[in-house]
Amino acid sequence: MPDHTPRRIACLQPSATVILASLGELDRVVACTKYCADVVPEVLQGTRLIIADSWSAKASEILAARPDLIAAVPYQEKAVAEILTAGVRFLALAPRTLEDIYNDIALIASIVGANDEAAGVISAMESAIEEVLRKTEGLSKKRVFCEEWGKPVIASQAWVAELVRAAGGKFLGDPGRQCTPEEILRHDPEVIIAAWCGAGNRVPLARIIRERGWSGTTAARNSQVYCISDELLNTPAPTVISGLQALAAAIHPEVFNSPRGLRSITAVVTSEMNHRSELS
Repeated sequence: MPDHTPRRIACLQPSATVILASLGELDRVVACTKYCADVVPEVLQGTRLIIADSWSAKASEILAARPDLIAAVPYQEKAVAEILTAGVRFLALAPRTLEDIYNDIALIASIVGANDEAAGVISAMESAIEEVLRKTEGLSKKRVFCEEWGKPVIASQAWVAELVRAAGGKFLGDPGRQCTPEEILRHDPEVIIAAWCGAGNRVPLARIIRERGWSGTTAARNSQVYCISDELLNTPAPTVISGLQALAAAIHPEVFNSPRGLRSITAVVTSEMNHRSELS
């Protein structure tokens, strides 16, 4: 029987690149976006085609890499039509929950023939979540607002809400939905976390607290306002385990050590004060 396993994969979604890397199948990736490099720096090695992003990339640019499979979020209808017309398989991924993420890992693994590796990856993720759950059992469930975008304010996705609960928090708002600063203020969050898509760890924490009128919230008064690097929470792949560890440290710093990718408003304010002192 002919082997239909894809050998040349174009990843227009960072999560697909992360999943392939976790399965030990990164060599199949011949093209990916610049955002993939944020979570899998190894893609910059070699001769892979680096595309700006999935929303602006032209079909001709993607097809130039001669892929036999394209993995992406559902995006430009015209480009997808051109890709399908060219006879290239197209895999659209749009997970919402942790279970969806596990299913995506299993699906990609089945396509590239790495089922055993997928079982190990999923098991490791589940074990990491269980370990955090054990540590937070019996702790107070703090009110947590976590956002994936700031203008307008959009709450983080459903898988992040699940991770917040595992980390000992109570997720405020509707996952993935737009909300107003006033709504969040009424809930008086005890922890505020910003993980803006595409912003890395550069969210202006002090400014958003000031401009939104959140200075009186319990989170602001206790300096439990944080930025978590975008790729750790917004990439629906094994990467979210690092996001979980950052969430746990933000919600219960008395139990969890601060990991890479977590920045607190205390550090921001101290930096601003030092800068003003140098200028005076």
